[in-house]
Amino acid sequence: MSARDTVTFYLPSQMRKQAERGNHNFIKKVSEVLIGAGLTVAFDDDNDLARLRAMTRPGRGIYLMDPPVNTRGLTFRKTYIYPFWHIEKEAERWDWPVAQDAFDSRAVDTRKAANFYRFWRSRLFDDAPQFARADGFVYVPLQGQLLRQRSFQTCSPIDMVRTVLDHDVHRQVVVTLHPSETYTAEERSALEALMAEDDRLMVKEGGTPRFLRNCDYIVTQNSAVGFEGYFFGKPLILFAKSDFHHIALNVAKLGEATAFSKVRHHVPDYAAYLYWFLQVRSINAGRPEAKKRITTVLRNHGWPV
Repeated sequence: MSARDTVTFYLPSQMRKQAERGNHNFIKKVSEVLIGAGLTVAFDDDNDLARLRAMTRPGRGIYLMDPPVNTRGLTFRKTYIYPFWHIEKEAERWDWPVAQDAFDSRAVDTRKAANFYRFWRSRLFDDAPQFARADGFVYVPLQGQLLRQRSFQTCSPIDMVRTVLDHDVHRQVVVTLHPSETYTAEERSALEALMAEDDRLMVKEGGTPRFLRNCDYIVTQNSAVGFEGYFFGKPLILFAKSDFHHIALNVAKLGEATAFSKVRHHVPDYAAYLYWFLQVRSINAGRPEAKKRITTVLRNHGWPV
């Protein structure tokens, strides 16, 4: 077997061990498709040295969330919840085909969407979505780099919080810090200064399902929490590029004033959208047809399977 026929997965240490034992469901299914097509599967780390090795290898590579080192590679990523995945050429979600495509709720089977929505709301959040209500506050889940405006953002996260306070002058604003992020003293001081300016602002260390269940709406750059809010029927305002923007109010397109003026009456078809985004446009690794779907996706990327 030629080295050109080898496909290497580049994975963090724990996932690599899991995959090598055949205990990662999605990677196992992708591997079975590749092996069934006559290719060889190998595993490596996902550090800088491994990426250097990838550049010299003649075969193909599959990278977890990272951009491929060359045109012979693809990236894969969980589509926010298990067992849904994407295999794409680009690492940035907002460049994926699903982000560029238009969503039309009229093209979605209403019965299938309703069943899907009901099942996954219960699976992910038990009965919490059934008791969703609006308690008069805005939920703002933060990510990282609060003082910096990155290329995919319309403003820095701290300016986003300030904008929420400026445009919604009546509601309390609950900001949560991401548990996996490390915030600098300067970032925390900026939040404290905003709290001193407006006593409606509250900052919490990490979010809870209670905020999703009880908020009036969600504002975020492109946090997965905004996507989770769809399961609670919560309107969403986005301040950054995202793959799940279709039914959100996008500040980059609408402007701040229009987005906030529309949010109170914004009621998209959450069931149809989640069915389209997850079941139709992603790979559901828990379904019997998962390997067939993986094969189709790889072929569409020009891979010989």
